[in-house]
Amino acid sequence: MIFIIAAMGVVLIACDDYDTFTTDRSSTLTFSSDTVRFDTLLTTVPSSTKTLAVYNHGDRGLRINEARLEAGASSPFRINIDGQDMSRTVDNRATDFEVRRRDSIIVRIEVTVPEQVDDSIAQIKDVLHFTLESGVQQKVTLVVSGRNAYFLQACTLTADTTFTAGRPIVVYDSLVVAPNTTLTLDAGTQLLFHEKAGMVVHGTLIANGTLEAPVILRGDRTDHMFDYLPYDRLPSRWEGLTFTRESHDNQLTYLDLHSGLYGIRCDSTGIDPLKLQLLNARIHNLGGNGLELNHCRAEVANTEISNTLGHCAYVNGGDARFTHCTLAQFYPLSANRGNAIQISNQDSLGYFPLYRADFINCVATGYADDVVMMPSLSREDMPSDMADVPINYQFVHCFLTTVVPEDELYTARFIDCQIDTLEADINREKHFQLFDSHNFLYDFTPVEASAIRGIADSTYTRPYPLDRLGRSRKNDDAPDAGCYEFLPPSQ
Repeated sequence: MIFIIAAMGVVLIACDDYDTFTTDRSSTLTFSSDTVRFDTLLTTVPSSTKTLAVYNHGDRGLRINEARLEAGASSPFRINIDGQDMSRTVDNRATDFEVRRRDSIIVRIEVTVPEQVDDSIAQIKDVLHFTLESGVQQKVTLVVSGRNAYFLQACTLTADTTFTAGRPIVVYDSLVVAPNTTLTLDAGTQLLFHEKAGMVVHGTLIANGTLEAPVILRGDRTDHMFDYLPYDRLPSRWEGLTFTRESHDNQLTYLDLHSGLYGIRCDSTGIDPLKLQLLNARIHNLGGNGLELNHCRAEVANTEISNTLGHCAYVNGGDARFTHCTLAQFYPLSANRGNAIQISNQDSLGYFPLYRADFINCVATGYADDVVMMPSLSREDMPSDMADVPINYQFVHCFLTTVVPEDELYTARFIDCQIDTLEADINREKHFQLFDSHNFLYDFTPVEASAIRGIADSTYTRPYPLDRLGRSRKNDDAPDAGCYEFLPPSQ
């Protein structure tokens, strides 16, 4: 009996300790962060939710008499503390919280930045105050930046239109350029596509980007998946850009297209007129093909196409010419990735003409031992009435991670090319200046010792004396393959 009474006493004391609260001013709260920062948001668009943990590491409980936002009812922040929504009160405050000893409560924070008076990025701050029963006041700073944007919902352009730099343009559902209509994107224009939104061009698209102010097509999420990884670096955040059958004479200069389900898809048109001219562009981090050319005529130069779940460049018949391009297949999220180059002359309907697929002064590499796939040159398996269908492709002064068949029928298609002989996957990363698959950051400029250097034919370089970043290709004995030229540190 004495033992039972003693044990009950211990339990009661323990319960009493747990239910005891202190007003000692030396007992305070601890926060998981003293400042909660949001990414730069588009005005009028709600943010994702951030979480703040409020700890009591002491041996006695603490009572919070009041929590309030300094800006009161005018604050753009919305606070939920331990299940209480402060934004439902007139002046953004809540009262009477308890944080038991060695326990915590959770604060969830959201914000919607109101439209600003101008188009510059504006920073907004507020302070979340906590007043303890002891009278001690503690605070956490809230910070967000916002910028204005234009919003388009299922927009179809039926008259020639020019989009300019300034506010980004957010597209919901779709942006369609009607037949016989031209959309011009001035330097610095940013098109941000919401999830599952895409762009379809029946007419003509002109992108007049520059090195300093590229035209950007990307997803609309501006926040982070993890602290180190913004959603903008992830694939499949929006659909992609499609040029339909009737679209032609599209000219895209200094275009940066990324984070889509696919990059640019060109539907079959035939080889006259020109379907697409792509110059000094970057297409990267995609959930499908980077550039898909279906029986059309295209000219691609000084362009990077990299890290796609599908093929970086897919040439399906037609007439295509790639000069000084870097096609890098190092997609980090799946081993079931496509090729750097995929050339085809048939589909489910049968064989069709491949008039030309020329790759000149290009780099095509990736994790696999063979990332360059070409159609068979044998006519044995083709129907007799298709024996004269053209199958023309060649690689001239390229750096290629591939296996070239020993048959002279194929070797003749590889002219003065450097075949990558590195065996281990990771060694291929050493060709380049920056290769950070954890943070999805890449710079495919060759390092000084890379076999990519000095193998390009200067004859084909003359129309492109500068690389994609504006660096001269005339600094040494011979230009490098690909769209990036090695630049010694002193320069």
